[in-house]
Amino acid sequence: MNLFVKALTVIDASYLCDKRGMVGESWILDVTLSGQLNEMSMVLDFGQVKSQIKRLVDQFVDHRLLIPKRNPLIHSTQTNSGYTSIDLVRETKSIYLNCPDEAYCFIDAEEINIDSVAKHLYQLLKGYLPDNVDGLDITLRPEKIDGALYHYSHGLKKHDGNCQRIAHGHRSPIELIVDGQRDSIRELEFCKRWEDIYLGSLEDKVPVTSLTLSKNSEGISEESHYAFSYTSPQGKFELAISKCETEILDTDTTVELLANYISNEVQKSLSPTQTLKVVAYEGVGKGAMAFHNCK
Repeated sequence: MNLFVKALTVIDASYLCDKRGMVGESWILDVTLSGQLNEMSMVLDFGQVKSQIKRLVDQFVDHRLLIPKRNPLIHSTQTNSGYTSIDLVRETKSIYLNCPDEAYCFIDAEEINIDSVAKHLYQLLKGYLPDNVDGLDITLRPEKIDGALYHYSHGLKKHDGNCQRIAHGHRSPIELIVDGQRDSIRELEFCKRWEDIYLGSLEDKVPVTSLTLSKNSEGISEESHYAFSYTSPQGKFELAISKCETEILDTDTTVELLANYISNEVQKSLSPTQTLKVVAYEGVGKGAMAFHNCK
């Protein structure tokens, strides 16, 4: 007997890639369980599937930076107790972090993709299933998006949950409605601008030399990299990332403020009388709107 749950949860995370850098991603998780019926004539109660499996995914994978630990360009070093430095070394676009261990998820693979993360989830979840469940199928899939999209990473230090981690992200569509009509050209232009982008807050920007990083970071400079650091309830987070893969905002990077920022940027290409509605998504099925000249 098989039991399935479609769209059990959405994993919003970022991962390190030696070609693309830091990539924000959103994957929808489907789960199928197989086994014998229990004393309640169920394979597993839907409530348990939703609470138990989702809890484990949220705890160990969601809102973390996914690290392909077999990639030869990535190095990890234990620093202070409970902290690890991560280095992605790639010419002028290296990325360096020093964060609490709970900010990372190490995947036993050379690269992060749907298959490697699905295998990791299988290994994570199979040990928590009851004895009558003898089969587990994990499916990860991106949201089907008709139109432009971008991948972004950020951190929200004022958040009291896992969004405070400095390197988590989303795969997000965008809708720009000018004078009541979708403007696919402007949508594509903005998504090109924010393709695989790190969005940092100006108040978190610090000198590169102030960061506590590994020896691999020696030689990076203010000319090539931005540095960000803040302390939140989960600990101190530090990041150095290439300037060409970063955009700095003078606000926090909540989706509400991102929608407003996008509106202000797009307005620059509009006439004073044109109306604009921005629908900015944060991953799958959620987001914020901003308006210009709209009644």
